[in-house]
Amino acid sequence: MIGRLRRLGGRLRSELEVHRRVLADPRTPRPARWLLGAAVAYALSPVDLVPDWIPVLGYLDDALVVPLLAWLALRLVPPEVVSESRGAVRREAGVDE
Repeated sequence: MIGRLRRLGGRLRSELEVHRRVLADPRTPRPARWLLGAAVAYALSPVDLVPDWIPVLGYLDDALVVPLLAWLALRLVPPEVVSESRGAVRREAGVDE
């Protein structure tokens, strides 16, 4: 169980690094930058679509909105930018491609 959580945390960290690299790439279109920024802002914002005090639904909106915004943003980014960013993160982590 602990091992699975560590692997999940590692994947989350590497995915956040991929998003950071995509944002820093000059080939990333502005709408994608706005969507990724909105995902980060929504994740950090105390204001939610559904208040957190409502059981299950309060946290479910965070679990759906943030990944949806990130997914939409990555759909707007040229595929080569995303693949180059993922490759760079894998190389830095020492993972074979």
